[in-house]
Amino acid sequence: MSVASTKPYLLRALYEWCADQGFTPYISVQVDARTLVPRQYVRDGQIVLNLGAEAVQNLHMGNDLITCQARFGGVAQSLSIPVGNVAALYARENGQGMAFEVGETAGEPGVPLEEVAPESPEPPPSDSPPRPHLTRIK
Repeated sequence: MSVASTKPYLLRALYEWCADQGFTPYISVQVDARTLVPRQYVRDGQIVLNLGAEAVQNLHMGNDLITCQARFGGVAQSLSIPVGNVAALYARENGQGMAFEVGETAGEPGVPLEEVAPESPEPPPSDSPPRPHLTRIK
């Protein structure tokens, strides 16, 4: 019997925690050929998406895929993100969340982190998503 990955369950729990706290859930995704997102917004092979209720419609966070509809430049688009490509889910307002191994296979747990990189002294530009502040939990 194979053990199911904990990653989709942790993603759903983090999403609910963000919603319950009134935070905006952001998701960082490693983009590959299986990832359906607007390519013009992909930078260095990654995209950060706002999954908040005001930003997306018909959000479904399944065990294998995250799907929803969102507007980019006023144009509605369908998104499809393999759960294995999710690098992190965090709250925009405070950066709290969890980072995961990309390409994780069934049975491999996510890697809880709180401090992935040192904080920069300057805030990110207003048009870019905030950098998550995730700390490793031992």
